[in-house]
Amino acid sequence: GLSGPPGAGKSTFIECFGKMLTERKYKVSVLAVDPSSSTSGGSLLGDKTRMTELSRDMNAYIRPSPTSGTLGGVTRTTNEAILLCEGGGYNVVLVETVGVGQSEFAVADMVDMFILLLPPAGGDELQ
Repeated sequence: GLSGPPGAGKSTFIECFGKMLTERKYKVSVLAVDPSSSTSGGSLLGDKTRMTELSRDMNAYIRPSPTSGTLGGVTRTTNEAILLCEGGGYNVVLVETVGVGQSEFAVADMVDMFILLLPPAGGDELQ
């Protein structure tokens, strides 16, 4: 699970890390959680568009999903989507949360490893 504030570089990190994994013959699934459009209800930002190289990779699958008002940085069905990806033969499932503040960390209970990406000078040692 990857989390952090908007603009911290989550999608950029996932694209580079995902390409490194697929070059090593892993099958990588990315579940990118985006804010919801109030008009259509779909993904507003479409983080998939920031991962152009990875989205063309035959060993990668990227699924943008809208939060649909769910709090915690993930969707209501993220946990089930992780299980489906694992069942579909993906060795690595990366979950990118919607840009977060201090309370959106529900993904930490769904994954083996939780990574917080912060821009430089994003807080003090305690944060």
